[in-house]
Amino acid sequence: MPVTSDPLVAVNFIFCMIILIMGYWGFRKFEEPLLFYIGMAFGLFGVSHLALISGYPSNEWILILIRTLAYLLVIFALYRTIRRQ
Repeated sequence: MPVTSDPLVAVNFIFCMIILIMGYWGFRKFEEPLLFYIGMAFGLFGVSHLALISGYPSNEWILILIRTLAYLLVIFALYRTIRRQ
């Protein structure tokens, strides 16, 4: 897989990293697990974007698995928060 120069993937990666950092920061400040889970999910999305940017020779199924785990993490975080209320 060649290195991508798609600006959309680069912008998505940057925003994923910002959300990852803010999620961790918010978790440390407020001790709210939802913030940690959301941050981790976007960290996983960032990993898939980084793989595309760097041209990491992976097959598409790996990226699908990483993104699926990220979505499941968001679903889990929201479910836990809703059940807690």
